[in-house]
Amino acid sequence: MNDDIAAGPPASDTSFPADGYVGDPVVRAEWDTLYADRQQLWSGRPNGALVAEAAGLTPGRVLDVGCGEGADALWLARRGWDVTALEVSGVALERAAGHARDAGLAVRWVHASLTEAALPPASFDLVSAQYPALVRTPDAAAERALLAAVVPGGVLLLVHHAGVHTRQEDESGFDPADYVWPSMVAALLDEDWKVEVDEQRPRVAPDGGAGAHHTDDLVLRARRLR
Repeated sequence: MNDDIAAGPPASDTSFPADGYVGDPVVRAEWDTLYADRQQLWSGRPNGALVAEAAGLTPGRVLDVGCGEGADALWLARRGWDVTALEVSGVALERAAGHARDAGLAVRWVHASLTEAALPPASFDLVSAQYPALVRTPDAAAERALLAAVVPGGVLLLVHHAGVHTRQEDESGFDPADYVWPSMVAALLDEDWKVEVDEQRPRVAPDGGAGAHHTDDLVLRARRLR
């Protein structure tokens, strides 16, 4: 982690030294390579499901899981949210921080995997994970980390591409069974949570960018009651 997210105002000029990453270096290298292959990987506009689900929420502290090049983080910051944005790729974070500086927006950047970030528990009014590549483990570490980060009264918003989770492993080695999907998080919700949205619906997708071919979303929105 590059910043102490529990202290001080968010900074939009954070640098990301090579030794500042907390997580699996192989995963970081894979994502750095993906981002480095293109000058811009995503559309540069916020995800439609986030806009639809968060527009009516009162701004507070938000965790953007897998922030990529920062479009969601900047959209949230513009609307008064205190944003902590987490990402495994240093290449992506450098771009995101640059966009924040250009826009004059303050965002707290964290260079870490979700399960290794040591985030303060029950600290975020909104935890947003838009199409995250969270690795599935026997102890459901990623799923539990998402839930643990939400403050009582806060919201977890998890969005993924519909249909991908039912596919077989492909030639590239991508196996959907290796990753966390909304249904796995929903299965862990108990009486301390209220499910507000759990559905498949047409995707409101930004034009351009990787992933633009996906047409439907799986949307899970749950509120922590206590």
